[in-house]
Amino acid sequence: MKHILLTFIMGFSFFAQTQNYQTVDVDEFERFISDTTVIILDVRTAAEHAEGFIPGTHYNMDVLEETFEKIVTETLSKNQPIALYCRSGNRSKNAARILAEKGYRVVELGTGFRGWQTAGKEIEVKR
Repeated sequence: MKHILLTFIMGFSFFAQTQNYQTVDVDEFERFISDTTVIILDVRTAAEHAEGFIPGTHYNMDVLEETFEKIVTETLSKNQPIALYCRSGNRSKNAARILAEKGYRVVELGTGFRGWQTAGKEIEVKR
């Protein structure tokens, strides 16, 4: 019986940890970032970002860099919600988990930048 209870508690704990950020579709993401207090974060590489990004993106911080957590905590305020995206939605889930565990309110674009493009949404390229 103790084993079953421990398994249940551990499973519930894992479930609770995975629910600390929100994954949204393109239209919900677009509505969310229309709020000017939201910080938009691209967690792709600099090379990917240079090929195009969602208009209004404030920062490009590669989640795969060893210094990601340090840079994020030194740069971003916990007082503003964070909207983040990557190319396809895989890296952004990792970044969302990291930020949410540090106390940030996070929304991530589930289909990533590719989903944004496929939906015909505007993109920006720095010239």
